[in-house]
Amino acid sequence: MDTPDGGRVACTLEYTVDTPSEFVFQIAVTTGRAVHADEELSVTRDGAEIGAEVVPASHHGGRQHLVRAEPGALRVHYAAAVRRESAPPRRVSAPARVQALRPSRYCPSDRMGGFAARMFGGTDAEILRDVTDFVRGHLRYEPVSNATTDATDTLLAGAGVCRDYAHLVTALTRASGLPARVAAVYAPGLSPMDFHLVSEVAVDGVWRIVDATGLAPRASMIRIATGRDAADVAFSTLLSGGGLTMTHMEILAVADGDLPGDDPQAQASLR
Repeated sequence: MDTPDGGRVACTLEYTVDTPSEFVFQIAVTTGRAVHADEELSVTRDGAEIGAEVVPASHHGGRQHLVRAEPGALRVHYAAAVRRESAPPRRVSAPARVQALRPSRYCPSDRMGGFAARMFGGTDAEILRDVTDFVRGHLRYEPVSNATTDATDTLLAGAGVCRDYAHLVTALTRASGLPARVAAVYAPGLSPMDFHLVSEVAVDGVWRIVDATGLAPRASMIRIATGRDAADVAFSTLLSGGGLTMTHMEILAVADGDLPGDDPQAQASLR
């Protein structure tokens, strides 16, 4: 599934800011290795450019953009033409393995060990397959969650959206002894179009991408950010201030050529 390809991505975020505020945005494509992007970023307040400070993320060359805005109409626009090359799956480093085995805010794997032990076993590949099948079969895709919903809440509710599917896969595989994390992606083929969250699980020493929603082909996905759970990879985080309202959000993700097929049982990697 790792063939040379590319696509176009873009997003526009608009806010009404009522008090001086500081934001961090994670909307830029992760570049380097086998991913290249011709990109542009524009940040304006009341139509005047205010710029953004680039802050490196902790994983794989990801980037955050720090924005300080006075009251007014804030508009953030990002666009990129992306080219991807063939590449082997990412190896699991020792620091990444340790971090990906620890419980986190939305993936409390330490609370799910008993359930996972009763439900899943076998080889790493078998555990990953069975967890993915369980989550796909157990959950209904419905917007029933909120900003505080974690994987245990989702397991009990039996429903959620992409972040809930990713959190449950991540928490259950961690609880079963497999390092797991999440990746925010642009996902050509997703309908309705939005930012998308998937899991990455370590199998045989490499990271494998898992999308239990099955809503978009994994081979066309383009990495934005990587982290322990959604708290690390949110597209927008308010760091200070607070008087603001989102007024508009628009996202585009288009693959060059036809969308690839996706066998849910096949292993796939995210570049």
